[in-house]
Amino acid sequence: MRHYSVIVFDLGNVLIPFDYSKVISYVDAKRPGLGAQFMEFYKENYHVHRSYERGDISDTEFIDIMLKALDQTLTAEEFCKCFSEIFTVNEDVAALLPKLKQNYRLMLLSNTSHIHQQYGWGHYEFLKNFEHLFLSHEVNAVKPEPKIYRTVMEYTKLPASEHIFIDDVLEYGQGAKSEGWDAIQFVGYDNLVAELQSRGIKF
Repeated sequence: MRHYSVIVFDLGNVLIPFDYSKVISYVDAKRPGLGAQFMEFYKENYHVHRSYERGDISDTEFIDIMLKALDQTLTAEEFCKCFSEIFTVNEDVAALLPKLKQNYRLMLLSNTSHIHQQYGWGHYEFLKNFEHLFLSHEVNAVKPEPKIYRTVMEYTKLPASEHIFIDDVLEYGQGAKSEGWDAIQFVGYDNLVAELQSRGIKF
């Protein structure tokens, strides 16, 4: 059976489900209909989101683009807050972390932004279970780019085969497999438990 030393978790929709309808509701309260209009702009200009997550554009540049799309209806502070109050914690998955930590090195690997970290998820207690957080905007790479997985291995200094990645996006897990890792596509807590058990991972 394969030997695992490092378990790498994705963040969004694994540990913290998110719901952008909260942004729509907040913006609609300012001007009816603007919320849906803004989210349409956001989807059509996803390359801006991706560039921001990669760290290619600054907080100020990203916020300026978003505020223009919102017709300056929100202040920068209001935008950062409503844009980040989209997360909840998957308590079942979070509860696995201290158990897994007893036998494995835990890492977090996420496509995320500085705003979401600062205003959204950065205060969550479960983060203390991770030895290191690998965040796209700090690494200057996004999943499934090889660089982001290799940055993890440069840190752990362990063979690729000893890493396993848990992510809800199949493509991102395949990116990890391309680097020699194992991967589990997260589709729910019960399935995750079964996948871990099938590999002999202790918790």
